[in-house]
Amino acid sequence: MESKVGQSVDYFKSGLSCSQAMLLAYGPESGIDKALALKISTPFSGGMARMSQTCGAVTGAFMILGLKYATSKEAKEKLFALENKFSQKFKLRNKSINCKELLGYDLGKPEERKEFAEKKLSETLCQKFVKDASEILEEIIAAN
Repeated sequence: MESKVGQSVDYFKSGLSCSQAMLLAYGPESGIDKALALKISTPFSGGMARMSQTCGAVTGAFMILGLKYATSKEAKEKLFALENKFSQKFKLRNKSINCKELLGYDLGKPEERKEFAEKKLSETLCQKFVKDASEILEEIIAAN
């Protein structure tokens, strides 16, 4: 069986956004079917609705951590600690969790989004972020 890391990267390669790829790979084990996962994760694309804020791979990972660990009001502190740990690990690999900083482009600006697409940078940069986010998520889930 293919790993969740491989699944998330394959979903991304198929044309889905970072957030969509993450939730589609991990959502089913939490009872989120693919159609619902797409609906939930779409607004987080492009760093939150193309506002170039938090990377979609990161927000996708946060959604998965929430599905897995936000089981009660008391569990919220553990969830936040895990999300902070995730962010620290992602920043160690990539220096930031901010889409604009990661990409060097503001996806909210049509001319920058066009240049980013023309250079096919998502095939290298965004794919790496999805892979990194999935690997870090696997580490955190295995440890908890």
